[in-house]
Amino acid sequence: MDIEDFISELNEIAPPEIAEDFDEKRIGLAVEGNREIKKIACALDATEHTVSEAISLKADILVVHHPPIWDPLAKISGRDRKILKKALEGNLNIFAMHTNFDHAESGINDALAELLGLTNTKKMSLGVVGECRHDISEISELLGGNLRIYGDLKKTDIIAVVGGSGFDLELINEAKETGADAFISAELKYNVFLESSLPLIESTHYALESVGMKRLSENKKWTYIEDKPLLTTIP
Repeated sequence: MDIEDFISELNEIAPPEIAEDFDEKRIGLAVEGNREIKKIACALDATEHTVSEAISLKADILVVHHPPIWDPLAKISGRDRKILKKALEGNLNIFAMHTNFDHAESGINDALAELLGLTNTKKMSLGVVGECRHDISEISELLGGNLRIYGDLKKTDIIAVVGGSGFDLELINEAKETGADAFISAELKYNVFLESSLPLIESTHYALESVGMKRLSENKKWTYIEDKPLLTTIP
């Protein structure tokens, strides 16, 4: 398949126009490689590991969630140099679907809701709220552990989930208005906890967003490349 035809398919999955404004010029084809797309790899991020693995697999494109180039490059050095050098030498395309895939049907947040078995779900301005049959221990197991609970968590009958860094007071209040008992996201700031109207459950960025990329890979029969951040918990 020609790269342009493949990009059209990706844009149907996660239309660029539904991305947040700050993603302008950051999503889409970030690195150009082979024109012909035969083998597809997928990951949460374009890292040295995932790019190297994609090239080893003889993939023609690596589809990722996080844009590999966030700020305009005045120079190419350090981590950027290593990743771009590998990709360019391997003729590997890198394509990013970021907040457009957060908002998309069957995207990051829908996959997260499915993983947690949420029912009677409702879309929020970002994220999903739904009825949950799992207690906090079961939720922790489904998300791979390492959860932190802030506030007085009494029940998890209705929970709101936002993949990535979603601890935003407007979103938390929106979830509260829908009847949520708790709010799950990643990378909580202390001032948000102090003002939160709900108990907060903090997971990791990787745990909450990799689920969407894994499900996309499974559905499309692509190869998902795992690259979990090294996390050491000290009691």
